[in-house]
Amino acid sequence: MKSLRICLVTTFYPPESFGGDGVFVERLAHALAREGHRVDVLHDSDAFEALSPRRTAGAPRAVPNPNLTVRSLRGGALARVDLLASHQLGRPVGKAGEIREMLSSDGYDVIHFHNVSLLGAPRLLRYGAAVKICTLHDYWFVCPMHVLWRYDRERCARRTCLTCTIAGRRPPQLWRYTGTLRRAVDAVDAFVAPSETCRDLHARNGFPAPIRLLPHFVPDFGSGQPALQAARAGIGASNRPFFLYAGRLEKVKGIEALVESFRSYDGADLLIAGTGSLDEELREATRSLPHVRMLGWIGDTELRRLYREAVAAIVPSLAYETFGLSAVEAFAAGTPAVVTAGGALEEVVRSSGGGLVYRSHGELLESLAALQSQPDLRRRLADSARRSYCERFTEAAHLEAYYQLIGELQFEARRRPA
Repeated sequence: MKSLRICLVTTFYPPESFGGDGVFVERLAHALAREGHRVDVLHDSDAFEALSPRRTAGAPRAVPNPNLTVRSLRGGALARVDLLASHQLGRPVGKAGEIREMLSSDGYDVIHFHNVSLLGAPRLLRYGAAVKICTLHDYWFVCPMHVLWRYDRERCARRTCLTCTIAGRRPPQLWRYTGTLRRAVDAVDAFVAPSETCRDLHARNGFPAPIRLLPHFVPDFGSGQPALQAARAGIGASNRPFFLYAGRLEKVKGIEALVESFRSYDGADLLIAGTGSLDEELREATRSLPHVRMLGWIGDTELRRLYREAVAAIVPSLAYETFGLSAVEAFAAGTPAVVTAGGALEEVVRSSGGGLVYRSHGELLESLAALQSQPDLRRRLADSARRSYCERFTEAAHLEAYYQLIGELQFEARRRPA
């Protein structure tokens, strides 16, 4: 494909980000820039600062590329007021002029929206005149709490949005009760979901536009070590086999229940890589568990090594998830994943044969014991995980589908009347 001018629009972008959405946008931005496309990233620094009780942003993790420009929006003294107004009204407010000018005047071929919840969506989707794509990283368009996690205790099976929002201490968004979303989605050429689960849950909850399937990708982490080999040096050094949790330390991610499970399972270590609001609480809870170790935030090189050398990655999320980035990162390392049933995590694991799915504390313990006591099982799952990664979740596979989508949308745009 010829060189394109592409703008990636996102609320969060590393190092000013919290979860997998920012990580994926960063990976996509650098992948496109390496291919010779001119890529701009537009993100909101104020949103990160407002939601982070302590500023935890570190240095950018990816190697700079001359084809990539990152632009950070900052609103000055009234930044938080502006964020609240955009959240409530469903459109850009204080930064509207700056955003509109950038998206309308820079000659983009493609504008690709990602998580834009605090940038003024859904009205933001109407800005710019290029081919427009929007990736559904979470369920924000159909759930004011983002994750279809009801009353902070269960997966949402019945819509009680207003009371759930109030219970979650968030101000209700009046635009959700108007036709704002329906009008805004008409301005987007294609919405894409990283999993069938994500696509189906959006449709089931009334999302008013068709959605295409475009799985995320992760970098190649290299093939794994022999089954049950523990890390021998550096972070997590031990002579014992270990399981790995890599992700945010938040209730909805299921990390508390996972730690409790390891109170009755000490046949291997549990290494926990990540930060979040539960950091101090979990450190206190694990003081009496010498085989459970909190690593905090770690760099990509060490994280990849831990993925490769773990018996398995455990992804205990309580919510539906939209993809399961941690599970696929394990696949990229040739390591199986153990995940909770339901949602995109189960979809990814069952469709690949690259891991085990559990529904209860007992099934989790059975899965861990089986992976340790049955080397052939672990090896078979690891082979399936790596094979699935190579076939479905590589950068090359994603970009091929991405370019095909852009080509189709450009063709359709040329056929439309002026």
